[in-house]
Amino acid sequence: MQNTKVTEPKVEVIPSDVIVPAETTNSQQRTSDNELVKQTSNLTEGPKFSALSLSSIRAKRELLESTKGIVKEEVHLPTEPFNETDMLLQWSKYAQRLGDKGHKIMESLLLISDPKLEGTTITHELPNDSTKIEFESEKLELLGYLRGKLHNHDITIDVVVNEKVENKFAFTPLDKYNRLNEINPNLELLKRTFDLDI
Repeated sequence: MQNTKVTEPKVEVIPSDVIVPAETTNSQQRTSDNELVKQTSNLTEGPKFSALSLSSIRAKRELLESTKGIVKEEVHLPTEPFNETDMLLQWSKYAQRLGDKGHKIMESLLLISDPKLEGTTITHELPNDSTKIEFESEKLELLGYLRGKLHNHDITIDVVVNEKVENKFAFTPLDKYNRLNEINPNLELLKRTFDLDI
């Protein structure tokens, strides 16, 4: 019996993302595949340098020099003027919003005394250190709210401990009205104009 060698035909696997026309021959297909590999390797690979070579040091210098020309755009945040009445109105609105959400402790800390405005610094007095710590934990949210509503990003809040601060709580509708009227005297004009009840 004679020993014969059987050779199987060579089968080429084409990736699914490569579209090859039906008329192409195997040699045409191989050259197009080689070109595709060259193109993709050129896209993914950049110039390679040794970390200690002179060319890598030169490339790093060129990169630093090219980034020096890039100027970061400065963001100008609004700093519109406002008065103490505007601030007190937004302060009480924020306190009411917290009360509606069920954050009664923070609401009472906001309404414990009227904050004072000096320039863009709001000074708020609290009766002891524990209330100051509680207030400080929520201060950033209040600050963001006031900066947004008053359109002034220079606003800061300074918390001062004063053990002589009296609690001013509004329990009845008349107390609430008087408190809001202290903050904004135009409320009385609104009440008279529209003949409103308390």
